[in-house]
Amino acid sequence: MKVLIVKTSSMGDVIHTLPALTDAAKAIPGISFDWVVEEGFAEIPGWHFAVDRVIPVAIRRWRKNLWETFKSGEWKRYRTALAESDYDLVIDAQGLLKSALLVTRYSRGVSCGYDKSSAREPLAARFYQRTFQVDKQQHAVERTRQLFAQALGYQLEGRGDFAIRNHFIQGSDAVSDYLVFLHSTTRFDKHWPEEYWLELIKTATAEGWKIKLPWGNPEERDRAGRLAQKNDAVEVLPKLNLAEVTTVLAGAAGCVSVDTGLSHMAAALDRPNVILFGSTDPGLVGGYGKDQLCLEAKEQSESGSSFEPAVFANLTPAIVWQALTAQCLPVKD
Repeated sequence: MKVLIVKTSSMGDVIHTLPALTDAAKAIPGISFDWVVEEGFAEIPGWHFAVDRVIPVAIRRWRKNLWETFKSGEWKRYRTALAESDYDLVIDAQGLLKSALLVTRYSRGVSCGYDKSSAREPLAARFYQRTFQVDKQQHAVERTRQLFAQALGYQLEGRGDFAIRNHFIQGSDAVSDYLVFLHSTTRFDKHWPEEYWLELIKTATAEGWKIKLPWGNPEERDRAGRLAQKNDAVEVLPKLNLAEVTTVLAGAAGCVSVDTGLSHMAAALDRPNVILFGSTDPGLVGGYGKDQLCLEAKEQSESGSSFEPAVFANLTPAIVWQALTAQCLPVKD
């Protein structure tokens, strides 16, 4: 059985789709998937054992210059790649009008997706040949698992399995001597205060842990440098691509992270992970999987607080460290 998936972005959304493939592979021996995904996340689907082919798209880039997209032949190459296979089913797991159009106009197979009460954009449901009702008030991983189960005709069992850790960890899975602190995210109001990171780092290194700090742009690199503060137990990583930073995460004993895509990657790799939420709600898209703990900082501090963002003032390093060590970190000698 051959199935095409359309789930283009974001990083977290792409990661949240992986357990549905694991379910299907267990229920339907021999099933395989092709996957349409944004070029920036094209590595991720290929880490799953059930994915045959990844078909990159560049919707974010293409819409900035449609003329160049057509002139360069990129659009034609995408359509040619999509038409190379006949599919038993084409599942739009995005639930948007743009993804629905990618499914129905350029692929060959029975198109499936969320019904109008379930899709993120109800109009998208009009473009599918088969639609399915899935309750919106549940975690994104479970929504996608249920969509696939209905479309492919099997019963769900147990918790979802991302099934990508073995791609990065071969053989022994011994506990490492380092933690990864994912300190960077796109919005200022999602950032945990730097003084709190410094205090957490001081506590962790005093307990014998090494700390690795990844970054993705110059601003994040500068923050990582400030957090290292000449502490020999803290490593500011070099600029890494997605596969490289995922390898670092896979080897970690645990993570502390803000609301960011790499936090979902840590979850997919079954790394103990304490995720810090301030202005955003983890209810439907928080950490999913083994040893994932979301800490919310909803209560703002008294006026005059020096902490920025102020919403995090009451979510102290002591609370975070206690949560991380209680989660399942081993005691260091």
